[in-house]
Amino acid sequence: MATSDPRRVASVRYEPDENPPPALALGCGLQLVVLGLASIVLIPTIVIRAAGGTEAYLAWAVFWAVAVSGVCTALQAARIGRVGAGYVLTMGPAGAFIGVCVTALAEGGAALLATLVVASSFVPLVISLRLALFRRLLTPTIVGTVNMLVPATVLPVVFGRLTEGPPGASALSAPLTAVATIVVISAISLKGGATLRLWAPLVGVVAGSVVAGPLGLYDPGRVAGARWIGLPPAAWPGVELDPGPAFAALLPAFVFVAVIGAIQTITGAVAIQRVSWRRPRAVDYRAVEGAVAADGIGKLLAGLAGIMPTQTIGVSVPTIELTGVAARAAGIAAGGLLIALAFLPKLLAMVLAIPGPVAVAYLTVVLAMSFVRGMTEVVQGGIDHRKGLIAGVAFWVGVGCQNDLIFPELLADLAGGLLQNGITAGGLVAIVMTLFLEVTASRRRRIELALDLAVLPEIRDFLATFAARSGWSGKMVDRLDAASEETLLTLIGGDAGRETSERRRLLLQARKEAGGAVLEFIAAAGEENLQDRMGLLADRPDDVLMEREVSLRLLRHIASSVRHQQFHDLDVVTVRVEAPETDRDSR
Repeated sequence: MATSDPRRVASVRYEPDENPPPALALGCGLQLVVLGLASIVLIPTIVIRAAGGTEAYLAWAVFWAVAVSGVCTALQAARIGRVGAGYVLTMGPAGAFIGVCVTALAEGGAALLATLVVASSFVPLVISLRLALFRRLLTPTIVGTVNMLVPATVLPVVFGRLTEGPPGASALSAPLTAVATIVVISAISLKGGATLRLWAPLVGVVAGSVVAGPLGLYDPGRVAGARWIGLPPAAWPGVELDPGPAFAALLPAFVFVAVIGAIQTITGAVAIQRVSWRRPRAVDYRAVEGAVAADGIGKLLAGLAGIMPTQTIGVSVPTIELTGVAARAAGIAAGGLLIALAFLPKLLAMVLAIPGPVAVAYLTVVLAMSFVRGMTEVVQGGIDHRKGLIAGVAFWVGVGCQNDLIFPELLADLAGGLLQNGITAGGLVAIVMTLFLEVTASRRRRIELALDLAVLPEIRDFLATFAARSGWSGKMVDRLDAASEETLLTLIGGDAGRETSERRRLLLQARKEAGGAVLEFIAAAGEENLQDRMGLLADRPDDVLMEREVSLRLLRHIASSVRHQQFHDLDVVTVRVEAPETDRDSR
């Protein structure tokens, strides 16, 4: 079967179910650890130092950040029951949580942070159980806006560490090391090849540390004084059983960011499936749900340890594309190496000794890319005045509230200062505006039927009534009929081989949108992904097209867009049909 990117597929040497030689699996696991270690150690270091935490708590937090990341990385690969993706997904501290974690540590200490992380860990756990139910709330506009707000609220805090340095250091030492780090990362990322770009962040941190050494910013004493093997000092903060008003004020922000983290995990779980098989496969949303469940377990473990939460970090996909090894054994090896590394304080001290300006420069690049990912989310599938207004207003309200620029006296007293957090304020604005659109949109028409070709006349009558109420002509009725017939045929084809007693029910919803109609077909989960298969049609030679694939090709020409989502318990196929020019002005 041809693919849109045959080189990528052909480069897979070991698929998830295959067993590479142990030495190769260990080597690939080590590469994942080396690439991810900087963020695993530097992110909690920045958070704790920005909040004024003690060195004892920093050592405790770094130990558990590495250990929990190792446990969760192995869990993602091994997949125990419904927990874990069954793919190589590296876990590490969640950069999106930097801002809210700094605030929690500053206002209530590590015990408050632990309580908030434990509470927010239930968000991905619930989403993993009912992923399909959240598909309407987790819109690209809301998710993208909050993704843009994360760096906008975090960077002002992070930039405060740019001038960090020992007493007596030159005033130019911090700027020089920060600039050196960013220049190296940027130069490699802009001009380097695919392999070299993968190492750009690590090379930049090393270059910045080398520049910092002669300027007196790197602390070799920390490395020399650390033991080779050992445990951190006992500094468990416990969990705050009576959290008080600070907990109530920060919990919504933690929940919002946990939702965004779940979306990032979903995105990562989909992306890793694209690069892990020699022949293209439909996205298995059961694996996605498992990845989100493991994300929740990781956050729960992090909260019980009293540290900032974990989630997937973006080193797995490029590493697999580079090595061609997608075997689960590599992920399990990476997890085991991280757990072992947690007990080697001297190696961790080498990372902890990295100067603040170098760490800030590294995080600036990471968070800048997060902002770009948020923009991409908002504009995916096209941008219109509705999306633009929601994203623009929500973003700037969030920035204004975070920086006390919008009625600070009033917001300080409103709901315990709930809206002083930019992520909470901006996220709420995006949700309220989106819900307003939902409430004021044209009412959905719906019909429930058996998933069988015999119901086609009932569907045609339903769509004819829907088109008449919408003021559309017979041409639009024909388009709706054709789109619904091809979608029904495709869904029924996916049931080939099922017993009669297992035949599924179909819920068809139709709603009017500007310039056309949206049809939503909801049935039980199938084995193939319609959207994935349609993406391959352009590359299939006509002489090997099967009957079902011809239906997909027809549907692709009838509908302006088709989206297929699969979950443990149902299929959702969303088809948009543009109205003919003569019906465009119908309201």
